[in-house]
Amino acid sequence: MIVGFDFGTTNSLVSVVVGDRVIDVLDQEGLPHPSVVRYEGEEVIVGREARHALEEAGVGVYGNTVKSPKFLLGQEVVTVGGVERNPIDIVADVIRFVRSESLRSAQRRALGQLDRAVVTIPVNMSGRRRAALREAFARTGISIAQFVHEPLAALYGHLRGSADAAALTRSLMRRNVLVVDWGGGTLDLTLCRLQPGRILQLRNGGTDEVGGDRFDLVIREEVVKRFSLQSGIADSDHPSSEARRRLLQDAERNKIALSERTNVTFYRPGYFPESGKTLEYPLGRQELEEITRPLVVGGIRHIESLLDSVNMSPAQVSLCLVAGGMAAMPSVRGRLHELFGPEKVVVPSNSATLISQGAAWIAKDTQRLVLAKPLELEMARGSRLPLLYGGTEMPGDGEVRSVRIHLYCTDPSDGVVKLPIEVPTALSDHPQASDPRTTLGVVTVQVDDKAPPLVERLELDVRVDDDLILEVTATSSQKKDRRSAQFHDLEFGIGLPESSTAEEPLPKPKPRTPSQRVSGVGMRANSAVEKDQSLVPGDVLYKHNPRAFARLRGTDQATQEQLLEHLYYQPCAVCKRPWGHLACGCGSTSRRSTGKTGRPARR
Repeated sequence: MIVGFDFGTTNSLVSVVVGDRVIDVLDQEGLPHPSVVRYEGEEVIVGREARHALEEAGVGVYGNTVKSPKFLLGQEVVTVGGVERNPIDIVADVIRFVRSESLRSAQRRALGQLDRAVVTIPVNMSGRRRAALREAFARTGISIAQFVHEPLAALYGHLRGSADAAALTRSLMRRNVLVVDWGGGTLDLTLCRLQPGRILQLRNGGTDEVGGDRFDLVIREEVVKRFSLQSGIADSDHPSSEARRRLLQDAERNKIALSERTNVTFYRPGYFPESGKTLEYPLGRQELEEITRPLVVGGIRHIESLLDSVNMSPAQVSLCLVAGGMAAMPSVRGRLHELFGPEKVVVPSNSATLISQGAAWIAKDTQRLVLAKPLELEMARGSRLPLLYGGTEMPGDGEVRSVRIHLYCTDPSDGVVKLPIEVPTALSDHPQASDPRTTLGVVTVQVDDKAPPLVERLELDVRVDDDLILEVTATSSQKKDRRSAQFHDLEFGIGLPESSTAEEPLPKPKPRTPSQRVSGVGMRANSAVEKDQSLVPGDVLYKHNPRAFARLRGTDQATQEQLLEHLYYQPCAVCKRPWGHLACGCGSTSRRSTGKTGRPARR
């Protein structure tokens, strides 16, 4: 049995599908397990008991307690209570506790051995942290069948768990869906589009600056500040750590209570030890919204920025699906209603457990992730080479998708080959060369700057591993330089519920030549998949083969574009000024003397 495992920033939860019903394995209070671990000597305390001992909100280490240890992954060591610990071991302690508690639950028979899981991750989790998370799960006896972005799992769970999944899917076909996963630690976003047979991510985003824990902290500090001003409490009258911890818990409870009530009261006897005064402060929903408005506005700005990045307006979003604990907060829902309209914003009754449920349904349906967009290499003169095609199935546990490509350097003048890795901004099965692209990054490798064009060969290895990390490695033949870069910001797709996602073989990459040139200042890519002299810049070609610019025509004659490129870098034969200098009046602007460019002829 493969389960769904949401190892969340604030809480962790296991869900499993039995028959046609999804079951959440909750703790004794009927809630997910807090992702908190506390070390007291040799004793390891995890979950709600450790959570109740926290004084501060946020992620990280607080004395001998670690909250949201997932964010420590990638570090070599952290100090907890004066003891150096490996973050992988800390995370493993939380996973081990959730696993053991789940196996002691009433659903233990449905879970089987609980040794394999579809695990959800934030969209911006780096490759190193993903590998460390996989290792932490392995140390507890759980292998990861597949990683899935948290908001994508939420959308799949919403569609799959709907009373009429087919009707809901039809209503959203070829429409845009925004998933807002606003939890206690992070705001995770994914913008998706439903296509026949699949859900495709268009753009991902998120932040850890506006999570629910930040709200709790702001509420506590503002309540203390306002009460102190009203009651004349001295700045030196500091409450104890225990009092601050309990007031933080009050802030969380009252924040939740104000989702249904209009007023609550903070009451802590003897909160201020110096004066002995009791903190008693009534807080209404309107005042709560005033206190937390900057955080809500910050989250909405991230949503608007995500839409702006793909030139999409809120009106083009047909459904805004809201998951996570913050979905219950009226001010959050209210701002989303203002942005998208109340009829488009859906907060499911199971929003707090939707991510884990989605992972469980993905496991049940044996769905596999695929690339939503092709990965491309920009080459000389704007041509593009598909590295991995859209629809390529992502590797499972222990698998790798890889391809090797041979290239030539068209311009070794500066001793570096620049290899921009791109994806189309919009979803398209056949993206055009003039379509806008998003650059994931650039791999640079040293080459022999004395070599002629198209002599230095390059070997490009492209691989995607089971952590959904793209690694691109380039090696030069003459300079023997080898450079690698990793990219985790990829978009994925998944089959619609009860749709097939059969694996397709990787097609042989072919270069794609642009139908039109996109203007603007940018980097001049200098690689090619073939030995084609027309791809060499004119100034470089003249340096190594000046005969190509002779008046006599030949098979290796420079193109008109190369001729202009060569002339651009040459000074005026009369006044010696550079091309385009305002004081140069030595040329003619007639079309007869300049060809189609309308630029002055060089004499």
